[in-house]
Amino acid sequence: MLDFSNHFKAFSPELFMIIALCFIFSYGIVYSTSLSYGRPIIVKNISWLIIQVFIITCFLIANNPIEMSIFSDTIVIDQFGASAKTVVLLAAIGCFLVSFRYTKTEKLSYFEYPILIMLAILGIFLIISSGDLITMYLGIELQSLSLYVLASLKKDSAFSTESGLKYFILGALSSGLILFGCSLIYGFTGTTNLTDISYALFDFTSTTGMSFGLILLGLCFVVSGLLFKLAAAPFHMWSPDVYEGAPTSVSTFFAIVPKIAIITLLVRLLYFSFSDFTAFWNQIIIASSFISMLIGAFGAVQQKKIKRLLAYSSIGHVGYMLVGMATGTFMGIKGLFLYIVIYMITSLGIWTTVLSLEFKNKYGRVKYLTDLTSLSKTNPLLAITISLIMFSMAGVPPLAGFFAKMYIFLAAIDSSLYLLAVVAVLTSCVGAYYYMRLIKIMYFEKVSTWNAFNNIGRENSLILGLSTTFILLFMLMPQPFLLAWHEMAYSICLYS
Repeated sequence: MLDFSNHFKAFSPELFMIIALCFIFSYGIVYSTSLSYGRPIIVKNISWLIIQVFIITCFLIANNPIEMSIFSDTIVIDQFGASAKTVVLLAAIGCFLVSFRYTKTEKLSYFEYPILIMLAILGIFLIISSGDLITMYLGIELQSLSLYVLASLKKDSAFSTESGLKYFILGALSSGLILFGCSLIYGFTGTTNLTDISYALFDFTSTTGMSFGLILLGLCFVVSGLLFKLAAAPFHMWSPDVYEGAPTSVSTFFAIVPKIAIITLLVRLLYFSFSDFTAFWNQIIIASSFISMLIGAFGAVQQKKIKRLLAYSSIGHVGYMLVGMATGTFMGIKGLFLYIVIYMITSLGIWTTVLSLEFKNKYGRVKYLTDLTSLSKTNPLLAITISLIMFSMAGVPPLAGFFAKMYIFLAAIDSSLYLLAVVAVLTSCVGAYYYMRLIKIMYFEKVSTWNAFNNIGRENSLILGLSTTFILLFMLMPQPFLLAWHEMAYSICLYS
């Protein structure tokens, strides 16, 4: 009985979020439909309430001393998951803060919007802590269903509706792949628990014939479905269209938050449950990494719209993350999580600028790369900030993005993945071209008329300043961050 009570203590951050979600949802329903209060628009109120819930949840995670498998080993509470959840919550808070002004100007006054994001975060938490294939699938579906609705949130926009429909159809296909792969693994191991699967496959060799091949087929389906959720090539086809059609605040969330959940799940699944099959899944990850880097680099070169450019840039960065995963080493995991955290902070900075730039002399906001023409004249400080972020994304030293790529490349070389390391360096050079093109447009493009922009909101300025400060100062004090990612990588290696 005492042991079972510890299960609820270990699960207290998630339980707190579920209870808070019920109260906030009830508050939204009652007050948004109340005639006596004039049916107020309360989306910002609810967003602030959810931000407070996220902050309290961070403290609950940080002060949770229990590390154990709970609820019949379906959920794993450990340091690895706690670190990933904290990063997710901080990134989600940043996404909320930068979206306030956008939701007001674009009239996204649905109180369900922040609640759907909170539901997606709950799904992400379940994915990160999954100790069972069933828990994993339920978490993925909870996240995905919320994201489908968020993508089509602009009901009066045909582009938003199209993006939501595309995401739903292709997402359902990827969920089917994951479910079919899980059924094959369960059918030939007799269990859905990740720990039991690792024990069942410990002495599994090719002498078992058909069963061996079908387990590999099941693993292939599961990994393919997860790579789709990660927007890794060749399962990337939905990403540019969904990023372009969805509301920009939603695209910001898509680009930043869900990736760490899928990366964490892939590491837990491949490095722990299927560690004896490294030679097999390693080839899938290497192939996806190779294709993602090429498509991300050369696809972005042809783009004229900012959101589509960032979508292809995201595909390329996922390719670099997969390089770290493909190494199968402690150094690779450390480089992987260093990369994804720096990528999330840098992406938050660039997406904040996209959300913030509203035209003063005409209706609307930036859509094309050429809309940034002469920004260096109208807002030189913002132009410098964007340039620093672009240099970091390109991996120019001594900015934070350089250290992220350096650790990934060194991990690949240390694991004798020389061809993959060479391709990563070359595609990084190609990627530098379209990042530099954006800087060229801001500083050197000649036009007859200049675009003037409204002032950036307070929350957006704060996030943009913090992101840029991190990019600049990481080289001066990298030790605390490197130690945190070292402990995160060590916890999963110890767990496996």
